[in-house]
Amino acid sequence: MDNYVCTVSYFMSIWHNRLYLYSAAALVFGSWFAVKMALKKKSFSKDIGPWVYKTMKKNNNCSDKDTVVHVSGVKIFYGSQTGTAKGFAVELSEEVKTLGIPAEVTDMKDYDPDDQLADECTSKSICVFIVATYTDGQPTENAEWFCKWLEEASTDFRYGKTYLKGLRYAVFGLGNSVYVGHFNTVGKNVDKWLWMLSGMRIMTRGEGDCNVVKSRNGSIQADFLAWKVKFLNRLQALAKGEKKSCSGNCKTGGTCKNKRKDRQVMEEEKAEELIESSSDEDESGLQDEKKSGSVVDMEDLGNIMNSAKKSKEEGRGDGQMVKLSKLNGVKKIEDEGERREMITPALREALTKQGYKLIGSHSGVKLCRWTKSMLRGRGGCYKHTFYGIESHRCMETTPSLACANKCVFCWRHHTNPVGTEWRWKMDPAEKILQDAVEKHQNMIRQFRGVPGVKPERYEEGLAVKHCALSLVGEPIMYPEINTFIRLLHSHHISSFLVTNAQFPQEIRSLEPVTQLYVSVDASTKDSLKKIDRPLFKDFWPRFLDSLKALGEKRQRTVYRLTLVKAWNVEEMQAYSELIALGQPDFIEVKGVTYCGESSASSLTMANVPWHQEVVAFVQQLADMLPQYEIACEHEHSNCLLIAHTKFKVEGEWWTWIDYERFQELVQAHEESGGQQSFSALDYIAKTPSWALFGASEQGFDPADTRFQRRNKTKDISGC
Repeated sequence: MDNYVCTVSYFMSIWHNRLYLYSAAALVFGSWFAVKMALKKKSFSKDIGPWVYKTMKKNNNCSDKDTVVHVSGVKIFYGSQTGTAKGFAVELSEEVKTLGIPAEVTDMKDYDPDDQLADECTSKSICVFIVATYTDGQPTENAEWFCKWLEEASTDFRYGKTYLKGLRYAVFGLGNSVYVGHFNTVGKNVDKWLWMLSGMRIMTRGEGDCNVVKSRNGSIQADFLAWKVKFLNRLQALAKGEKKSCSGNCKTGGTCKNKRKDRQVMEEEKAEELIESSSDEDESGLQDEKKSGSVVDMEDLGNIMNSAKKSKEEGRGDGQMVKLSKLNGVKKIEDEGERREMITPALREALTKQGYKLIGSHSGVKLCRWTKSMLRGRGGCYKHTFYGIESHRCMETTPSLACANKCVFCWRHHTNPVGTEWRWKMDPAEKILQDAVEKHQNMIRQFRGVPGVKPERYEEGLAVKHCALSLVGEPIMYPEINTFIRLLHSHHISSFLVTNAQFPQEIRSLEPVTQLYVSVDASTKDSLKKIDRPLFKDFWPRFLDSLKALGEKRQRTVYRLTLVKAWNVEEMQAYSELIALGQPDFIEVKGVTYCGESSASSLTMANVPWHQEVVAFVQQLADMLPQYEIACEHEHSNCLLIAHTKFKVEGEWWTWIDYERFQELVQAHEESGGQQSFSALDYIAKTPSWALFGASEQGFDPADTRFQRRNKTKDISGC
């Protein structure tokens, strides 16, 4: 019985302490299993270790070869109107290829972003967008669809905010800062839209400026060169696998030690762009920032304002050296040596190629085709028919190659600079006139001994008698234009000055000229904007005020109407109202001259009216003007002259000019200090019968022989 009790007691003790037994067993089993596995692993490593090492080393080498390609290539997209952006794209492509990286240039119109752009996110390629801003801040024709798609995709929930995640890109925009409010709009938008779709910007957006005054590097070519150097350096770094430092604006919500510092840098860059993107009117840049919906913390506001203030002060330092004063005099602000020249090396090359003889840093002279024609006895220009100038003795020049418009029919294809005020280095008027006459005479001398050139006209041609300030640009922008005009008159050279009706105050302060022209290319605000593409925001009030200023002049004044078929020939009533506003002495109506295809203009031969159409327009216009009649015609220039009836004396037209009498009058005006004035009727001369409208000669001088060219390229130069 005792043995039974002990046995039961023993088992009951085990049962009560079973938990400790289980734990001990588990510990023993675990230790045994761990030792066994360790021994097995050591044995396995001994047997196959060398083979595994070789295999893994081989695989690692292959992997290294695969991952070393961080940039598979560069795709360069361009949106170009005049060919500049395309040229930059090709240039960049060649530079990239020299680094051993494949590069491809793509016209945006040949690329479907909806089907292809997302593929660039995984192709390890870098996408570069070189885009120009066209009229009113719109993209160029070949980039319209790409930009439209990109804009819609950036706000379309169906694509999502991460549609282009992984896309690495860079943007360089081309623009002109004189277009306040539209400077590099397309480049900024493309950059913004790509970022909104989670594209990764590899470097700061580059901005090229055609305005040499405000361009950071002096010209748009220099701006691109500076950006290109930075891009190539960044590309090399990416190709080596280097990563850009965190911007501090992580979309994943992660933290970064440099977040505050980098964010501050980004905001300063944003403020700097704000200043650079505006011209003299900073408000437009502010409006653009508001539209973009950017938010700035109060604590960062001080940094932004300091940066903006610094940039603005630097901008003023690069500001204008002279401004057009009320008296058309010179107002010096900064040292002339610090100012930039209007003609950049690239511009000089382009203009020289077109046949210009450039003078100093902002002037030019060129031989008119009618000068060549009259030297050979083949007829003169319409000014010879209408006003009696001797075309072979006329010098076509300008003291300012810059213009405030970019007209669609510009026969210089917009190679000249543009601007709204004088902000360049300035050459003295004496030097400009001296060099202009010298270069003109040198061009005349080239005709010595040329078959058909009349010896007497050759000798006369060496003595300049008339100056047509209508070569290109806006002569009245030149701050010393009055000095230049006085110099012309002192050399007994008559002055025919043409202005584009954007500088009313300068017209009022202008010295008496032989004949003052205002180009009236359209009669309504919308059509003027479409045809002249003016730089001034207040172009229409300026235009109307210029016409009023013209009406205040006592000397001969002319409206010059250029008819562009399907654009401005329907505005008859509006034209008559403008004529009533300025009361010009004469109205020249000329069909537009087609200057060949230009990417800067949509003008075609379809826009050139026939002479019969011009005649019909002039007849209708004259019928609406009670004090005007058709006086002269120059059929081979497709041009007619409407004259005020005060020039019709006893039934005969006196539209020609007595140039000797004009020189006497203007000399007396100068000697009297401007007290002795004179009017247009004081230096008139009788118009010959062959120049009158309706004559069988149709404006061709019978003293010359008309020459008809056939199967020859037409020379479209001339005043």
